[in-house]
Amino acid sequence: MTPKDELLFLALGGSGEIGMNANLYGCRGKWIMVDLGVTFADPFYPGIELVMPDLAFIEERRDDLLGIVLTHGHEDHIGALPYLAADLGVPLYATPFTASLIAGKLEEEGLRDQVELRTVDLGGSIQLGEFAIRYVALAHSIAEGNALLIDTPYGRIFHTGDWKLDDEPLIGDPASEAQLRAIGDEGVLALVCDSTNVFNTEASGSEGGVRDGLLDVIKSAKGRVIVTTFASNVARLKTLGDVARATGRQLCLAGRSLDRISSVAKANGYLRDLPPLVDWDRAMDLPLREVMIIATGGQGEARAALARMAEGTHPIKPAAGDLVVFSSKQIPGNEIAIGRIQNAFAAQGVEMVTEKQAHIHVSGHPGQPELRAMYEWLRPEILLPVHGEMRHMQAQARLGLASGIPTALVQKNGDLVRLAPGDPAVIGHEQTGRLVLDGDVILPADGGTINERRKLSINGQISVAVARDGKGRLVGAPQLRLQGVPLEEDREAFLSEAAEAAAEAVAAAANRDVEAVREQVRLAVRRAATRWTGKKPIVDVLIIDI
Repeated sequence: MTPKDELLFLALGGSGEIGMNANLYGCRGKWIMVDLGVTFADPFYPGIELVMPDLAFIEERRDDLLGIVLTHGHEDHIGALPYLAADLGVPLYATPFTASLIAGKLEEEGLRDQVELRTVDLGGSIQLGEFAIRYVALAHSIAEGNALLIDTPYGRIFHTGDWKLDDEPLIGDPASEAQLRAIGDEGVLALVCDSTNVFNTEASGSEGGVRDGLLDVIKSAKGRVIVTTFASNVARLKTLGDVARATGRQLCLAGRSLDRISSVAKANGYLRDLPPLVDWDRAMDLPLREVMIIATGGQGEARAALARMAEGTHPIKPAAGDLVVFSSKQIPGNEIAIGRIQNAFAAQGVEMVTEKQAHIHVSGHPGQPELRAMYEWLRPEILLPVHGEMRHMQAQARLGLASGIPTALVQKNGDLVRLAPGDPAVIGHEQTGRLVLDGDVILPADGGTINERRKLSINGQISVAVARDGKGRLVGAPQLRLQGVPLEEDREAFLSEAAEAAAEAVAAAANRDVEAVREQVRLAVRRAATRWTGKKPIVDVLIIDI
């Protein structure tokens, strides 16, 4: 499929889900990509941490891809670059802070010389074929959040990326109402817009307000204070630095991602006034009321600093009377993991405060008042909701229509949308899907490996070894080993019966070829397991002819 004299939009990720953003715009034979991110795996993908979009559609057309333009540095927008960008072979474009984060990721994977990374000035512009692209700063929960104003022969697109409105952003200089109205005055064909917080009837709130809330909570703490937040939230790190100074506490960072973000931020002109940092040993030696620790792991990540503190395996060891402040919001799906950490702290007598008890967090995504304001300022002809599950995107479409936008079109990953000329419409459906990073290997999310692992996790596995003589007769008793099959007290009795079933299967199939014997043994052992457990474990059979 090659774009003709038209303007096309195609989401390969991020439409119908929150995360894994990857969007394509097509015009006159060429494509550009906006963002290339990951999402984090759930128990449906056992053993997997990262999930990425399947780029088969654009990989087949890589000669027509002009570049990948990145809106900001969150993992759901840049996280797949180290794994997928090299195969596409096109330049990456990002503002300085985001480019520094990407450079670090490429360096870790040994790809710094294989992927071309071009830094764009704040508010800068690039020209990629028929696409003239200008960065427009918007507030978000990371430094250098940007919208993209994409000028094409068929109209202008305002692609918001992730955004919010913030009267006191602390970090960066987001576009003002006047600047956004001026863009609207020049004409906007389509607003491609973040849908994450569309159900929030109130605005997200200002980072400046969070500072006051954190100050109130921390100045009254009698013991050590540990604050967990998203490492990428540079504005929150600045806020916490200000609060540490105001409460007379020395600051300590715990977590590699915090070290990396703070280093990148300082290199790009942010966090220059962060108080001097103390190391972990010094933090533990200081009087309790004189230290504040910022830790990674507020979403319950098992290997992050906060989880290790909770289980007592981190050099920083909280004690009864200390305070853990969750300056973040629970991401849906993480409730159990976060609850496990909180219960561990509670058992130690550690006190906790979350955003439900105090004003210590604001979202980086727009609520309804902010969405309505953006609609009024830009006055687009078309609203195209993205960055949300289907319920979020449908709700934003209704909100946009109710706010006076003439047309709203709800699409999902794989829907090929023609924005112009003519009325916007879905004109086809293209291949999309998911890939997973399994160790160092990229695999289809629903391929054989992951499907086998799901079956193993549900049913367990039995290995059977059978030895035969030259006439196909059994030599000795079959040997069985179990993994994850729900047999404990009855284990030996089951093994005896299953071995007997395997022996009978070998005898019954003595004159058949080895594959037929293997299948008969497999079925006999699995039937025995089903009788004993109600499960159908994976049965692997090794036949040795001696």
